[in-house]
Amino acid sequence: MSRRLPSVLVEVALVLIGFVVFSRLHAVVATDRVAATANAWHLQAVENTLHLNIELSANRWLVEHPALIPPAVLTYRLYYAVLLGTLVWVYVRHREVYRQVRRTLLWMTFLVLPVFWAVPMSPPRFALPGVVDIVAEHDLFGSTASRNPANFTAMPSMHVAWSAWCGYAVWTALRPTHPRLALLAWVFPLLMTAVVFTTGNHYVLDGAGSATLLAIAIAIAIGAAALTSPRLTSPKSQ
Repeated sequence: MSRRLPSVLVEVALVLIGFVVFSRLHAVVATDRVAATANAWHLQAVENTLHLNIELSANRWLVEHPALIPPAVLTYRLYYAVLLGTLVWVYVRHREVYRQVRRTLLWMTFLVLPVFWAVPMSPPRFALPGVVDIVAEHDLFGSTASRNPANFTAMPSMHVAWSAWCGYAVWTALRPTHPRLALLAWVFPLLMTAVVFTTGNHYVLDGAGSATLLAIAIAIAIGAAALTSPRLTSPKSQ
């Protein structure tokens, strides 16, 4: 037990430091409302051309099904609990893949910051006429912060990206022994994707950006692990 405690403390410290640094940097990026609105209009034009502009119709569908609004808002607000729970579960039950998925999480968390800085983006609830701000209207915690955000970071969607990381982490852990069960891990990111579209918080291309972010983070984490892992000594060199 005493041997495991230091490693636990190191992991907790690493994750906390990563979260604090991300939060501090996130607070100072994507603050230009004018640029964020202009970028949102450009994104809408691209989606119109590609016939991907489903945000308004998805939002109206949720408005017309009020029984689904509370679970949608709950999913949107409490996904941090799933993120933390997944990280702890992998550490406790699947240490063999923990380092890989933790590296992926940290890489994607910091890779997104330059994107937020370079491309501030207003969400549909601010930049798409007719969209109802469902989370603000039905917030379970009574918060009014979402009505007047300090940051405009819709591209990519970190709700989708971190939820996709949860799916990736569970899938990676279960795939060797339970390949069919592992596929169920992707239900959560699919659910979150539906939630952010219907609540008016993200565009379809925001979700595509999230998938790209996760893929790049996985590639970097795997590459970094290959470079830092000790190489096997060949028989000739012995």
